[in-house]
Amino acid sequence: MVILMNNLQEIIKVCRAYANSTEIPAFIIDEQGKLVTEGEATVRKALLHSRSITPDNPFCHFIHTSPERREECYKAHLYGSYQAEKFGEAYVFFCPFGLIHWVSPILNDYHIQHSLVAGPVLMSKPEDTLIEEILRKNGLTEEEIVTLREKMMKVPFVHPRRVNDLAILLSSLTASLSNLNKKKHLDKREYFEQQSSISRWVQEYKSTKGGDGPYPLSKERKLTALIRRGDKAGAQEVLNEILGYIFFSQGNNLELIKTRVIELVVVLSRAAVEGGAEIGTIFGLNHRFLWDITDLSTIDEIAFWLSKVMARFTDCVFNLVNVKNVDIIYRAVSFLRENYMNQISLERIAKEVHLSPAYFSKLFKDEMKCNFNTYLNTLRVEYSKEFLLNKDLSLAVIAGLVGFEDQSYFTKVFKKLAGTSPGEYRRLRGLETI
Repeated sequence: MVILMNNLQEIIKVCRAYANSTEIPAFIIDEQGKLVTEGEATVRKALLHSRSITPDNPFCHFIHTSPERREECYKAHLYGSYQAEKFGEAYVFFCPFGLIHWVSPILNDYHIQHSLVAGPVLMSKPEDTLIEEILRKNGLTEEEIVTLREKMMKVPFVHPRRVNDLAILLSSLTASLSNLNKKKHLDKREYFEQQSSISRWVQEYKSTKGGDGPYPLSKERKLTALIRRGDKAGAQEVLNEILGYIFFSQGNNLELIKTRVIELVVVLSRAAVEGGAEIGTIFGLNHRFLWDITDLSTIDEIAFWLSKVMARFTDCVFNLVNVKNVDIIYRAVSFLRENYMNQISLERIAKEVHLSPAYFSKLFKDEMKCNFNTYLNTLRVEYSKEFLLNKDLSLAVIAGLVGFEDQSYFTKVFKKLAGTSPGEYRRLRGLETI
């Protein structure tokens, strides 16, 4: 896709203004999740004069010295951008190394052209974060963790309510930027190439099939296979052939053509899901696309629109499973740490991360190597140890403070996980059991 230079300069200007006014680092990524730091000289110059348009804070700079870890960050930013598009608002997420970001995409003809990413920040004090646990899970050495612990002290702390407000502001900015590319800016070369290709196929069917040929089902199967592989160019070529058949067989009957094209949209969306795209994202796009087709009034518009729809579905076929899992687990664990003292069911936490209870339960066990209830109870027992050091609190009160319904169950769980009873834990520390 051709991106007009003045549009990118406008995006850079807005990104700079956001960073300057909020005092939060902000940067731009492209449709592949890569940082926009290279390109035309004018773009480089604009980037170099911006306040904080690349994530060059000490923590991220250290992480990005490893190409593999840098690639993980790129994927996380891209995944966040897709999530933001799905929910229709800026998406707040954990990066693979435990810092908070929020992202909102800039759309052009159903395609993510660029995204604005803000962060990193902390939403809790460094000593209360999950970051060291996360860093160990990512295979960093103790020496690297010590280094990053020092660098983390320079990452700004932002209250969750302010993060939410900043995310809303970012979403509003990208919504206005998404309107930069009007129809007059469409890539005319791409448009005419498609029309020429479809016309050739119409003539091919007219000269060889005589109007009686069957629907090219084999081509449809080839098309779905190409989408599953993420082959956008190959899929476009086959799509043009199928459209040639549809336009030839249906003549100028616009409503029949729309019906056939709607069927194709469903086929394309199913292929994207089979290729690994997130089902929620695809269904959300599907709903929007099928609504938009009612506004199309010519065959040429329908063809170009379907081409963009197919490209958007193909873009969704990314290998981001690990990134998605990481983000979901961090969100779940963070929620548990903030709410362990309340009654939390599997259904409640699954709803919090937008998954079914059964799927979340399996995912949590695979990632954390223990089931949800064991992790929650372990968390509650660890927090209860702090309360046990206060001799003025009874065991019954402590049980309630950490989320257990009664003292006897608290004692049972504590002994199982800590290897001793709460009372014995107190006695070993010279405190009287109450």
